[in-house]
Amino acid sequence: MFMRIDRLQAELPQPKRPDPNAAAALQELLGGKYGEMSTLGNYMFQSFNFRDKSKLRPFYSLVSSIFAEELGHVELVSTGVAMLNNGPGDDTPDVDVSKAPFEEMKDVRLAGSFLSNGGGAMPMNSNAASWNMDMVTTTGNLIIDLLHNFHLECGARLHKLRVYETLSDPTGREVCGYLLVRGSVHAHSYALALKKITGVEIEKMLPTPNIVLDKIPECQKYLQEGSHRRLYRFSPDDYKEAAGVWSNDEVALPGDPPGNLEIVDGMPEGGKIPELDGNYGAFAPNYAPEEIFEIASKLYKKSR
Repeated sequence: MFMRIDRLQAELPQPKRPDPNAAAALQELLGGKYGEMSTLGNYMFQSFNFRDKSKLRPFYSLVSSIFAEELGHVELVSTGVAMLNNGPGDDTPDVDVSKAPFEEMKDVRLAGSFLSNGGGAMPMNSNAASWNMDMVTTTGNLIIDLLHNFHLECGARLHKLRVYETLSDPTGREVCGYLLVRGSVHAHSYALALKKITGVEIEKMLPTPNIVLDKIPECQKYLQEGSHRRLYRFSPDDYKEAAGVWSNDEVALPGDPPGNLEIVDGMPEGGKIPELDGNYGAFAPNYAPEEIFEIASKLYKKSR
């Protein structure tokens, strides 16, 4: 089972302005081949289908812990997409809908995000191609699955860097910076798992791809606080056996701030989930939002 916390894994700054084209680029990190939907889907079904859990518990706990983190990564990217899409056009309360207040939206890269999805994120890539199950690999063979996961995380880091290089807005860049650091943790963890189960010196391949995080400003606070050395269990009591792989006798990747690896109980402190404003002219949350607010207020007071 899963427990949900009403916080993001990282604090996201408010966008400087609505930027639906930047949101479209960020969609690649959600529903692209190497996006968070893919990492989530792979690790989720690998953990569900895992064979000999009791005998191979450290590896099962590792995949399960990373799967839980990926749920939050999907939430983080989705929130970033919605923030960058929020508020296009004229959001005044009495906007004249006959005057085409959202005329500019027909020319944006992913018009469907506004026309069909209200500016929210969807499980698709930057070209509106749907994410699908073909992007999930679960073979039942631990070594093959770990090798695939290592490839997936390396590909994901490369694509995050490419998306980062297309963005200038601080919201999208913060999403990329945080995920680049956490992606290095996951790539490193699967490399260590492969080393421990096969004896192959995977560290000679790392970092792969060769992304120097100290050149990315948005990564620095996460590196300085040691996020690159931490594996979170996202559980109060379970999955402690992951320490057999992500152990404190191993050290950070070359080029990152030095230090021993550590398992952290629970989850990162994270940041507050931003509130997206309603938009009368866009019929979001509805044509008469004051009625919804009145009903919601009554229900909220009743629940206290």
